[in-house]
Amino acid sequence: MKNPISILVSVFLTGCTVMGIRSSEEAPYQLVLESGNIQIRQYPPVIVAETLIEASYAESGSIGFKRLAGYIFGGNVQKQQMAMTAPVLREAVSENIAMTAPVMQQQLGNQWVMAFVMPSTYTLATLPTPLDDKVIIKQIPAKKVAVLRYSGSIDPELIAEKSRILLEWLRQNNYKPQSASRSAAFDPPWTLPFLRRNEVHVDVE
Repeated sequence: MKNPISILVSVFLTGCTVMGIRSSEEAPYQLVLESGNIQIRQYPPVIVAETLIEASYAESGSIGFKRLAGYIFGGNVQKQQMAMTAPVLREAVSENIAMTAPVMQQQLGNQWVMAFVMPSTYTLATLPTPLDDKVIIKQIPAKKVAVLRYSGSIDPELIAEKSRILLEWLRQNNYKPQSASRSAAFDPPWTLPFLRRNEVHVDVE
């Protein structure tokens, strides 16, 4: 089996470069409304591979990503390799976990859920079976999602700041949040910060 670090590098190199050029599949959506760097999107049902991690914010990203990357790069009963999709989402687990398309992390203490959206060519019936019982395959229902796009880092402080901005916009525009905020990262860590595409997502009515 490949070294986990080489798997991680391979995943990112298939879809992006240091200059922020992406070619990997992105979870589909319909644009409902756009206001500056904020959008309202309608996502169709999607299938995800998700995993629960109990660790700090910094550690959970590496643990969860390697675990899910292992699954899509052959760590399954059928030994199939699948394409990486974008973005990777991160959210702290709460009492009511709300997942949305596409990789995800959700916090009850130091618990997070991370998930990869599966390529659109697969169904629940055709996806390979994970070898790791910590990887769960599930379908996420259609959702309307408010999104704030920004560049730079995805550290917790900046995510919290962008989340506050998005939630205040939702309040001013009479949208009712239906989930905690999630961060969405489209680029590898080595991408130049000003070229990175990051987003904060919140489900809305």
